[in-house]
Amino acid sequence: MDAPQTRPDKRGPERLQQWQNATEWPLLALAVGFLVAYAWPILDPDLSEQWVEVCAAAAWVVWFAFTADYLVRLYLAPDRWAFVRANLLDLAICLLPMLRPLRLVRLLSVVSILHRKLSVSARGNVVLYTATLTVIILLVASLAVLKAERDAPGANITTIGDASWWTLVTISTVGYGDHYPVTDVGRLIAICLFIVGIALLGVITGVLASWFVKTIEGEQEQERETRERERARDSLSGDEVRELRDLVRELRAELAHSRAERGNGQAAGGGNGQDAEPVAARLTEPADRSD
Repeated sequence: MDAPQTRPDKRGPERLQQWQNATEWPLLALAVGFLVAYAWPILDPDLSEQWVEVCAAAAWVVWFAFTADYLVRLYLAPDRWAFVRANLLDLAICLLPMLRPLRLVRLLSVVSILHRKLSVSARGNVVLYTATLTVIILLVASLAVLKAERDAPGANITTIGDASWWTLVTISTVGYGDHYPVTDVGRLIAICLFIVGIALLGVITGVLASWFVKTIEGEQEQERETRERERARDSLSGDEVRELRDLVRELRAELAHSRAERGNGQAAGGGNGQDAEPVAARLTEPADRSD
């Protein structure tokens, strides 16, 4: 009998990674489309009701796509509870827009997909990652606060310029006070910007500190390498000196042996061994001085 064929596993880290790789660019395009659909009615108050409904429908389509993507990734995840804990922002995007007062959370879909994309393609480049998310947050917050404040009684944030200026000074924790929100939604946005601003300051400080530390460590490493090369060069010179001294000792021993043999020859046969003595003296004297 043939062995039963095993069915390929439909779940697992590899399938999950394949799904994420396949949906990153489409979801990024949908996120940008959602941002356009959200911004258009805000920036153009005279937009016809028909186009306003089209933008609202487009926003709901994008929300549905993100919800479907979350459910598929949850199904493919080997450990679903771990996946939920690691993707709380995506879960909030899927659940909270069903509550009317919290529809603003749908704007987090733009940040979420950029977070996923940049975590893959720009990992290690913290500056680019932080700058991109900061620009997105500034744009989203400006649009959101303008939509919440423009028609409110006593509002002083009534143009996109006012909203952008207020968002910038708020996220930088400067807070001039010339513009401020008067609605509850506007104040909620301000609280979020306070938190984001403090986090950005921490990230920038950490990046600068890491850069300084790496620079100093690089200089110290270069100094250590230079010292090691010099030490190796000095060690090589010492080895060469020791080899030369051993060679001189060997030559001295050979000459002494040759001189002894010549002396024995003179004693026996009356030969002349004076020719080797000056050479032996010349080789012996420098060796004696080197010792």
